[in-house]
Amino acid sequence: MANEIRLVEAIRQALDEEMGRDDSVLVYGEDVGVSGGVFRATKELRDEHPDRVYDAPLAEAAILGLGVGLGATGFRPVAEIQFASFVYQGFHQLQQHAARLRSRTRGTLGVPMTIRMPYGGGIRALELHSESFEAGYAHLPGLKTVVPSNPADAKGLLTSAVRDPDPVVFLEPTSRYRASRESVPEGEHTVPLGEANVVREGEDVTVVAWGAMLAEALSAVDDGDLDADAEVVDLRTVSPMDSKTILNSVRKTGRCVVVHEAPRTAGLAAEIIARINDDALYYLEAPVERVTGYDVPFPLFAREEAYRPDAERIRRGIERALSR
Repeated sequence: MANEIRLVEAIRQALDEEMGRDDSVLVYGEDVGVSGGVFRATKELRDEHPDRVYDAPLAEAAILGLGVGLGATGFRPVAEIQFASFVYQGFHQLQQHAARLRSRTRGTLGVPMTIRMPYGGGIRALELHSESFEAGYAHLPGLKTVVPSNPADAKGLLTSAVRDPDPVVFLEPTSRYRASRESVPEGEHTVPLGEANVVREGEDVTVVAWGAMLAEALSAVDDGDLDADAEVVDLRTVSPMDSKTILNSVRKTGRCVVVHEAPRTAGLAAEIIARINDDALYYLEAPVERVTGYDVPFPLFAREEAYRPDAERIRRGIERALSR
């Protein structure tokens, strides 16, 4: 059975079902209880699980630090940071404690904690509400980083994240929360962490994207003006990265375009290109193209459409890859 729901509703469904399945799952964060969260991802969740949904003070370090303690003592906390750009006040809890506890205790203790964070632009938000910092999390050993692009994956990946024995950063693309209704399996539904998905098969060029950029990539390759049979890979988990799926696709097509919303320099596209150079260099027919944000702070809403890659910019990137 499946139902047609939005991504934000799939998030709520996953939380509700996991809390019903496992009494150790706790949900807390700024405004997640009474108001149901700034995007209503936890709407009415406290009514159904009154003793396990808590509003937290405006203190990101405390929210994340509490999760480390809960995770180390038998709970499965799911913390919501209101916007990903607010997490830096508590970043040290992720880097110094959550990500390292298993290594520090030689495997004795882990932190089965999920940190949900709305991220990215596209909703005309204020300053410090729209950054894409997935490369930063991917640089922390011990931390998994997941980015769904559609409702079914959002439910399946979040369920897997909550059940994971180690900390998972779960980045939710704000522009996709209510972008569409799509079919989502009812009941038990998991998507393995660390596995990319070939969402469109093709022969001429590989396009790698994730999160909100996946929809833009699909629009680009379905553009009638593009004279190419493009394969599209949804990375889904940026760390650990599914190199095998990317490399197999590039070995088939010989060309690749990587798309991300984050700034260009030291973004994940650079890591993907390095892996292609290591293991599929001689299959390449052209240099790998990057279509990314710019090396500037995310702009105020009047300029955000100029900053974010859209289908037109991605199509031009594909055409450059094909023309060389």
